[in-house]
Order: sequence, then C-alpha cells, then structure tokens
Amino acid sequence: MAVFDRTVCVKVNGRADFTSSLDLKKLVWEFLERGFKHFVFELCDCLSMDSTFLGLLSGIGLRISGGRSEQLGAPLELLNPNPRIAETLENLGVAGLFAIRTSAEPMSNQFEPLAKGANHTPVELARTCLEAHETLISIKPENARIFKDVAQFLADDLKRLESAGPKQKEDGSSSAPKPPSNT
Repeated sequence: MAVFDRTVCVKVNGRADFTSSLDLKKLVWEFLERGFKHFVFELCDCLSMDSTFLGLLSGIGLRISGGRSEQLGAPLELLNPNPRIAETLENLGVAGLFAIRTSAEPMSNQFEPLAKGANHTPVELARTCLEAHETLISIKPENARIFKDVAQFLADDLKRLESAGPKQKEDGSSSAPKPPSNT
C-alpha cells in the first residue's frame, strides 16, 4: 500500500481472496473516512481473484460512484489485470465500475505491506462474504444463477453463527468455515 498525493495505491499479490477481503475493506473505509476518493489497485502480480474479493471491490466502486454501475473517470482503477481477471470483470458485469488500464511498467516499488488486522470473527467473515456476493447479484441479476447457492450457504452460515454467539478456540482465536468458491 502506498499513498501518492490524494491517491491510495494497493498492490495485490498472489491470490486475491476472501481471506484478505476484510483487511482490504477496513483499509479502504479508513481512507474514505479521511476524504480519499481515488484508489488504484496494481494487479500485475495478482494471479486470481475470487468472487468475494471481486464483490468487495465492486461494492467499493458502487459506494464511491454513488450507486452508478457505469461511470466516466472511475475513482477505482485496476491496473494491469491478467486476461482471466479482465474477462471475469466483463462476464460478471462489473467492469464499468472501474477504469481498467494496462501499463508497460508496474507502479512504483514504494509499497508498504498491508498490515494484517486482528483475527476477524467468523461472523464478520461470513457477513463480508455474503455482502460481496449480494453485490455481484444486485449489479447484474444474471449473476444469481452463478452465486445463488453460495449466497444461500453464506446466509444460512451467518444466521447459524449469529445465533451460536462467538466461539473461541483454546488459543483464543476464532475460526470460520471456508465458504464455497465459484470463481
């Protein structure tokens, strides 16, 4: 992560998945609260992006754009996505939320690693995963065909977790079941 002028730059390495989505969500919300409105995600080293991470990015894009799913001069830029990620963005109907650019040179090497947040509760994880999938469905209703089973699983899991209350392992940390993946 790096901040240049009023732009927040996040370099995504490896797999962008549900395990990193809560920390990213927290980071973006903190910068939004501080008045930052332009975010660049460098994806040159991002191998894949799961539906939770993509739904979270899309939700951020909707929030910044005031709910418009197509925008000019998008405040969220995706730089150097690989062809598979670019195709997924198009297929799920979310590409219009982002300015998608390719650059011969990756962004600056002056990125600081994103600090890992505290252990997140299973309820937080399930809620974020559910919201991400609901976002993808709301943007393009045809996505329900792809994500309805995942969304139902996550809704049921969230309900179960909320009714059970927090459960702790012996070492004091929480654990959550891994949601099924469709991407």
